This record gives sequence, structure tokens and C-alpha cells, in this order.
Amino acid sequence: MKRKDSADVLAAVQAVAADALAVFGGFMLATWIRFDSGWLAVESRPPELYFRYGLGSLLATAVFLFVFKNLELYRRPQTGRFEAKIPRLIRAMAWSLLLASALAFAIRDPSYPQYSRLMFGLAFFTTAILVLLERYLLFRYELHEARHSPVRSAALLVGTDEMAARLAKAIRKEPRLRTRLVGFVATNAEAPNPGLGSEPVLGGLAELDGLIGAGGIDQLVLCDTRLSQDRIVDIILLCEQHMVTFHMVPDLFRIMTGSVDVQTVGDVPLLGVSRWPLDYFWNRALKRVEDVAGALAGLLVAAPLIVVAACFIKRSSLGPVFYRQERCGEAGRTFTLYKLRTMPVDAEAGTGPVWATAADGRRTRVGAFLREHNLDELPQFWNVLKGDMSLVGPRPERPHFVEQFKEDIQHYMWRHVSKPGITGWAQVNGLRGNTSISERIRLDLYYLEMWSLAFDFKILIKTLFARDNAY
Repeated sequence: MKRKDSADVLAAVQAVAADALAVFGGFMLATWIRFDSGWLAVESRPPELYFRYGLGSLLATAVFLFVFKNLELYRRPQTGRFEAKIPRLIRAMAWSLLLASALAFAIRDPSYPQYSRLMFGLAFFTTAILVLLERYLLFRYELHEARHSPVRSAALLVGTDEMAARLAKAIRKEPRLRTRLVGFVATNAEAPNPGLGSEPVLGGLAELDGLIGAGGIDQLVLCDTRLSQDRIVDIILLCEQHMVTFHMVPDLFRIMTGSVDVQTVGDVPLLGVSRWPLDYFWNRALKRVEDVAGALAGLLVAAPLIVVAACFIKRSSLGPVFYRQERCGEAGRTFTLYKLRTMPVDAEAGTGPVWATAADGRRTRVGAFLREHNLDELPQFWNVLKGDMSLVGPRPERPHFVEQFKEDIQHYMWRHVSKPGITGWAQVNGLRGNTSISERIRLDLYYLEMWSLAFDFKILIKTLFARDNAY
């Protein structure tokens, strides 16, 4: 969001030093636990134990720092919430340990005993604990420093629509950007979005030259991408003339077509939209392994809760414990979704399919509790195991609403390119129930475009704390 300054460089250097201490300490702690703690049986203690293992730990530390650097874990400023960073850190440590182990056994001295494999196994847990603790303390320290540091950048937002309002809100909430909003520039005659905040609308596009030329603006962010290409180029050149950093918020189409696939037929090149990450076989295979393992673990944990909930459901109202409903899945194919019943059997007999609302009187007392705590979703682990659903993905919708939305909402059917999920990026951001469909689509498509196992783990962790609009 701004030029890198000395505070960001210092924060990155501090992170490197802290990681090095945590990783080295984790390996040495694992060495002590393996050989000297007395907790594990030791047949023979290697000679020069701490010197030899200390050298190995230094090598492992260098490997960890190399992997962390290549996974951009030292990019500053780091924004967002700490728990969202945990999956990426764990993945980085797993890859680092695998690479360090292979390197250590490849270059070992034949005259010395081999490195202990058990020690390397312990090292994953000791380094993970120390790195996560160190990273959390560093995260809190950087946040504290940012809140007490002067603003280093002034930003002007071009656009007064909902996107500009959302970006302005995000800038205000993130002190680590060290950015102050100067105001907004209107791009059309429409009334400004009411969520813009207290910063003023400084004029229209006609006044942009004077605003930038007067100085005091370090960066410009174009939020309204409906401008013509020629006008956008003019704004970019204007920013270059006055040494103002230019950023642009891509619209949904640009997000969807941000990667281009090039094919050649004969000697004719053809351009097309690149494939989704989950179009690739190995990605789908990895996600299916994740789903099966997660569903088995989920059913094991959920079984006692389902039994208890079933007893309360049967006592609270007449009807079956489980509720079966037709939903649209991958490629638009329908399947039967299972939930714990939270309403009377004939709840929609007189209305037909309708959205649930926060004050929905159709819910039973037990059903309201189950929905509030997301417990009615537990039987969907069976859907995942069957292959109808995934742990993470766009939420499946009822065919009645799909037929309605595919006509009214642009790009709606793109969300069916993969299996639907028990939870998803839109859901953990509060977009479920009677909320904006277009916003849900935006986040669903972002998830499909940016999919990775680490992203899935991030969403699963956030799901444990997500209760917004759970009704």
C-alpha cells in the first residue's frame, strides 16, 4: 500500500533474527529432549553431541531462513490477523524441516554416527512451538510500534463507490500501513457511497491534476475501474510526473482473467483464461486427501455431539433428526445435503423456499442453538466423505435460488467449477444467510482463483470463530 520505508526494513531484519534464534533454539531443545532429558531411552550418546548437533542446527537454521524468505514471510508490513498466518507458517516449517533433514543426511560425516531421526521428528514440534510463539510476540510488537509511529504516506482514492468505501475502511483499521487518507475524487455524478467516512470528496476528475500538482499526496489508488483505458493511462502518467505511486483495484473481470493461458494451433497463438487451480489433477488429488482425512476426523469428533443433539431434537418437536435437502454441487449437479433438523417438518409448506433470517420464527428452540453454534452442519462430514462436498468451498445453494441467481448475478455459475464446501471464504467473512449475493460471489471466486492447501487451513481455523449471521 506504500513505499517500503526504514521501519519496514527494520521489522524484516528483526523477523529474520528472531526466526533464526527460534529455529536454532528449537533444534537444540529437541537434541536435549532426545539425549539428555531422561524422557526417552538412549542406547548410545554421540560424541561431541552439542558441538556436532549445534553445527547441524546452524545449517538447518539457514535452510529455514531460505525457505521463509522464498515464501515471502519477511514481507513488511504484515497486515491482517495473526491466526490467519498460522497455516502458512506451519507449511513453511514442514518444507524447511524436510529439506534440512535431506541435506543433513546427505552431507553427514561417515566417521560419526548418523543424526537421530527421532530428534528431527521432535524438532518439528519444538521449532513450531518456538517459531509460532516468537512470531506472535513479534506480530504484537510490530502492531504496537505502528500504532505509536507517525504517518509516513498520504493516499488519495479515485472513486466514491462501495469499493472506495471498503478500501478506506481497511486503511483506517490497519495502522501498520502508516497511511493517512487525504480524501476522494469523484468519477461520476452519482451520490457518494454513505460508507466513505469523514474524509472529504475533493472534487471530480477535472480537479485531479491540481490536487496532485499541489503536492502532499504520496500515492493514488484508482478504485473505480469503469474509466476508459485512455483516462486510466492519463492518470498513470500524471502520477509518474509528480512521483506519486499508482495503485489500481482490479474489477471482478480482471481478477478472473488475471492469468492468461497461451496456446498455439499451428502457427496461430490463441489467448484464453487460464485454468482454475483445482482444474489440475494433483491439486484435486491433494484436496481430496485433505477432505477424506478431515471428514473422518470430523465424524469421529462429531458423533457424540450428533447423538446428544438428536436426543434434544426428538424431545423438542415431532419429526426426523436429520433434514435432507437438495442442493447444487459441482458442475451444477444436484445432491442430497444432510443437516440436523432445526425447524418443524412443514416449515416451508405455505411459503416455499425462503431465506432464513436473524429473527426467523420457524426455528425450534433447540434449532436456534444448533444454528448459532454451527452444530447443525455436522452431518455434512458424511457428504464430504461421499464426495458430494469438500471441507472448504463455496456453500451449496438450493436449485430454486440457483435458477434465480444465474439470471440476475453475473458470474454466479462460476462458483460451481468445484465441489461446494461445509465452510468457505465468504462464510468466514460473515456472508451467509440473508446477505449480499454479489459479495458472496466475489469472495467465492477469489477463493477459487487463489486456492491452496494453506488457504484451506486458514479458512478452517477461522471457521472455529466465525458466527456472524449464523441463523
